[in-house]
Amino acid sequence: MWFWFALGSAIFAALTSILAKIGIEGVNSNLATAIRTAVVLVMSWGMVFLTNAQSGISEISKRSWIFLILSGLATGASWLCYYKALQIGEASKVVPIDKLSVVITLILAFVFLHEQFTLKSAVGCILITAGTLIMVL
Repeated sequence: MWFWFALGSAIFAALTSILAKIGIEGVNSNLATAIRTAVVLVMSWGMVFLTNAQSGISEISKRSWIFLILSGLATGASWLCYYKALQIGEASKVVPIDKLSVVITLILAFVFLHEQFTLKSAVGCILITAGTLIMVL
C-alpha cells in the first residue's frame, strides 16, 4: 500500500510544480508560499478532524514535538526556496534539482538513521545525480 501513496505523492508533487509555476506569475514568491501553506494547513487539519485523530495530540512526546517542529521549519525553508527558484527559473530545471533531495535523503538516512547504504543505493544516487545534471545543463 505504501507504494500507491508514494506514487500519489509523486503525481501530486508534479502537479504542484506545474500549478505553482502558472500561479506564481506576478506574485511575490513568499506570499505565494504563504497562500499554499495556508491551504495545506486547512486541508491537513480537515483530515485530522475527518479521521477523528485530534485526540492523539496529548499523546505526542516532547521529543516528537521537537522533531516535528524542526521538520516543519525545514519544510517551510524548502518551500520558500522552491517557490523563489520556480519563480525565477524554468520548472523543467528547478524540479530535477529539487529532486536531488532523494540523494541527500539517502545519505542523511545512512548517517543519522543508520539505514543501509548498499551498492544499489550508491548506483541509484549516481544515476539520479547524473540524470539531474543532464537535464539541467
